[in-house]
Amino acid sequence: MNLRLFKLFCLGVVLSLFSGCGASQNETVYEKAETDEEAAQEEAVEEPVLSAAEKVLSEMTTDEKIYQLFFVTPEALTGEEAVTTADKLKTALTDCPVGGVIFFAKNLESVEQTKALLAETAEGSETPLFLGIDEEGGTVSRLSELEGLAAAEIPPMAEIGATENPNRAYEVGQIIGSDLKALGFNMDFAPVADVLTNPNNTEIGSRAFSSDPSVCASMAAAVIKGLHSENIGACAKHFPGHGSTTDNSHEGKSVTKRTLEEFRSEEFVPFKAAISAGTDFVMVSHMTAESLDGVPCSLSEKVISLLRDELSFENIIITDAQNMGAITGFADPTEASLMSLSAGADMVLMPLDFEASVNSVKQAVSDGTLSEEELDEKVLRILTIKEERGLLAN
Repeated sequence: MNLRLFKLFCLGVVLSLFSGCGASQNETVYEKAETDEEAAQEEAVEEPVLSAAEKVLSEMTTDEKIYQLFFVTPEALTGEEAVTTADKLKTALTDCPVGGVIFFAKNLESVEQTKALLAETAEGSETPLFLGIDEEGGTVSRLSELEGLAAAEIPPMAEIGATENPNRAYEVGQIIGSDLKALGFNMDFAPVADVLTNPNNTEIGSRAFSSDPSVCASMAAAVIKGLHSENIGACAKHFPGHGSTTDNSHEGKSVTKRTLEEFRSEEFVPFKAAISAGTDFVMVSHMTAESLDGVPCSLSEKVISLLRDELSFENIIITDAQNMGAITGFADPTEASLMSLSAGADMVLMPLDFEASVNSVKQAVSDGTLSEEELDEKVLRILTIKEERGLLAN
């Protein structure tokens, strides 16, 4: 081999060596970069941020969750005849941390006494409470004996509906909401969203805005918005519409013969409007809709599923008071609460026997009749509304 060829051969060997080293280094750099990128991506994956409601739920015991399903009177907790101070109530709430307490006129002696009662009651519960009242205006006013409150002067909703002026209905909600907020309440069992299709109906009567579904719809939605303007939760009642009955469900069985098609064309209209307006609760009535089911609506999975699925209501479904004759005459009080919860309700209002009702739900969760998953879904809805009303810390 001559000298020139030998030099070319050596140069080729050297270049091939350098080329090989470069490829190896490039691959190493690339692999390292890829590894670094994967590590960075892994570090970037953070734990999901829990809402305040989800955080509270995650820290609850099963018994604490079960108590959240009940909205009761202070007397159901203390055993007293008429609770006007929070001394025993605060102690009772430690043992029975219910989701809400509803107050009546007998609990309210004066503005200052009411403020103290509600403030101390709120302090007595580790999980913030719904502090509720029936303040519709007209014939259903628990504040009527307290002096200096504008809410006590609100006329029946039939008079408000007769104006066909949603601005007036909004004003009603705002006035009631303002007084409730000043006293310490955070939730009102109003408005009535029933369409008065039966002029002989005595249970609803002038509590309804109108016999015209569209008027009821616009008025109910406006009251809800008025209440919300004062950060007071609203409850549209009494699904699927109690305006067609003759008998009073407070006293015993109350029946409607309205068909599903009739409900859809009239009674559902105001509830759809209330849901669009963001109502926090919808209350299910105790009347029996014979064309839908043979049991009181508040115990009927078929009726409650119409509200949840057909009307797409995602907030809290609550029963009417279960100490009413339509329920006590139909089911054992130890069974009624569980029947409603199993049918799809989230909260039970005023069971006839609070302790027995709680125990029946505890047993149902223990044996799987009511699953932990169902329990969590209900409690999360309750806590989510509490968060939206500013009751849970973020």
